[in-house]
Amino acid sequence: MGLLTEGTPLTWEETKKLAEHVRQHGIIQFINLYKRLKDRQGDVLKWGDEVEYILVKFNDEKKVARVSLRADEILTELNKKELENPETVKSLWRPEYGAYMIEGTPGKPYGGLLAHFNIVEANMRHRREEASQLLKADECLMTITSFPRLGCPNFTDPATKPTPEEGATRSLFFPDDAVFSGHPRFKTLSRNIRQRRGEKVAINLPIYRDKNTQIPVDDSYKYSSAALPDHVYMDAMGFGMGCCCLQLTFQACNITEARTLYDQLTPLCPIMLALTAASPLHRGFVTDVDCRWNVISCSVDCRTKEERGLAPLKNDKFVIKKSRYDSIDSYLSPQGEKFNDVPLIYDPKIYQQLVDNDIDHLLAQHIAHLFIRDSVSLFSEKINQNDEEDTDHFENIQSTNWQTMRFKPPPPNSTIGWRVEFRPCEVQITDFENAAIVCFVVLLTRVILSYNLDFLIPISRVDENMQNAQKRNACMEQKFWFRKEVTTQISPPEANECCKKGTTNCEPKNCDVYTCMTVNEIINGKDGEFPGLIPLINTYLSGMDVDADTHCTIQQYLKFIQRRASGEILTTASWLRKFVTEHPSYNKDSKVTEEINYDLLQTIKGIQSGELSCPELLGYSTMSKTKENIPSALSLSNC
Repeated sequence: MGLLTEGTPLTWEETKKLAEHVRQHGIIQFINLYKRLKDRQGDVLKWGDEVEYILVKFNDEKKVARVSLRADEILTELNKKELENPETVKSLWRPEYGAYMIEGTPGKPYGGLLAHFNIVEANMRHRREEASQLLKADECLMTITSFPRLGCPNFTDPATKPTPEEGATRSLFFPDDAVFSGHPRFKTLSRNIRQRRGEKVAINLPIYRDKNTQIPVDDSYKYSSAALPDHVYMDAMGFGMGCCCLQLTFQACNITEARTLYDQLTPLCPIMLALTAASPLHRGFVTDVDCRWNVISCSVDCRTKEERGLAPLKNDKFVIKKSRYDSIDSYLSPQGEKFNDVPLIYDPKIYQQLVDNDIDHLLAQHIAHLFIRDSVSLFSEKINQNDEEDTDHFENIQSTNWQTMRFKPPPPNSTIGWRVEFRPCEVQITDFENAAIVCFVVLLTRVILSYNLDFLIPISRVDENMQNAQKRNACMEQKFWFRKEVTTQISPPEANECCKKGTTNCEPKNCDVYTCMTVNEIINGKDGEFPGLIPLINTYLSGMDVDADTHCTIQQYLKFIQRRASGEILTTASWLRKFVTEHPSYNKDSKVTEEINYDLLQTIKGIQSGELSCPELLGYSTMSKTKENIPSALSLSNC
């Protein structure tokens, strides 16, 4: 969601003139914050999840499904409880990019007790039910990563039309009316990103080639030179930021622990992206990718041609390798420094300013790297700030660097400590799946810190893994670089020929530190070579005093993760593609028609409510409702 500053948004020309002002004061604000809080100690583990939802409206008579543009109206009602009594609410609600999207979080963060895992799914169910009470009879709240026909004609309710010649997005497909209008941030970002780039954003996803797939896939190439004929072309921020995800934030006990978690969770980002893959359907087509990540990366890529290396540097300072939405570029802990093998682009003046204020090299280069970006959204009321007290200029740039991990300083004048945000996961259809993923990652953080585990591999390998994670059926078919000896700390190989050559099929005996493994091997283990993340978690749990209910809940979640990783049950992406391609009316042409879309979303509606069973997706044949603090997906008899 990012920083939701209230005020009057500036035009891009006005924002551009103030870019250096925001940078300078943002750095001063960070320095002041760091000096006050760098020695903060003793914060306890607190954590929470963020779930994003799409509002879907069904017309059963016409057999069509649309996104419902009522998010602003529904959020107004949901937020009344928080405004009236913020201490007692079970859930908090915030806007998201789409006028059909809302974001829900727990009313209060969870703590360090294992018993808290018993209430995660119950709280997710509560959120879904709370928002659903405000829906009309023909509407449904859905946790789907991408709406399959987003950008197709008449995909919204009420009907809207794109305006290619005017407005914020100027898209061929995505109307400005589909952008959330209750806060000016979203349209401002859309307009300013496009204007800063000097042209519309360009997203091209390879088409899933079936027997009757036509190339070119449509006539987009006639209207835009950026469109590739054998790809699904999209041209607006809404195609990326209009997707939904599942995120987690952890509070660390101090800045050192936060930096450790930031680093150690980074190599897990591509693994969790592949495991949670849930978005093969875009703009009414079946694509040959499984995840949203590159879609969003391209959708907010505000780099100019000079910054993308397509023209000589003249007006800009840097050639920048990545979009502002991408995987991280450097580790933050001293342990991770030796694995920073990709040259980091950062502003040397800002770096020196940070170092001169006693900020260490790794953190200084991280902040100076974030601040090579311009502000892309600025409000007139927030231009002049008190740098001793305010942090809006820092957060302005920090919160628009959308990376796999985010390192978050404590807010000023707050009881909140140093935090890290884990951002790669795609949202799943059911609350059970989302709760399982959340609890799995939280348990991993406890194991990492308790056993001093080391998952670090070179940043270049993490980048490679991120691209492989998005390929079709990556969870089953791709291999990922991962550290072999996670319980010992070994330096990177200096003269290993396999690793130096960068081959992706190295044999285990050839790499001393890391090798290529499948998601199954990483999650469940590889005999004699890698213990597996779940066996490590179970070893950790065996030394804990866990009550019967909590033990049952955790084991249900871990069993689900095991079966998903092994291929015993499908990823959401594989299930979605299978549903479409096996639909009776599918013409083997890679198209998701209105009829297919309607049937698919009705099926998802039945699965998430428990009215339909789906063993190939969830791993069980019946859905049983049990008491509130036990996962609704599985009964206690399955423990």
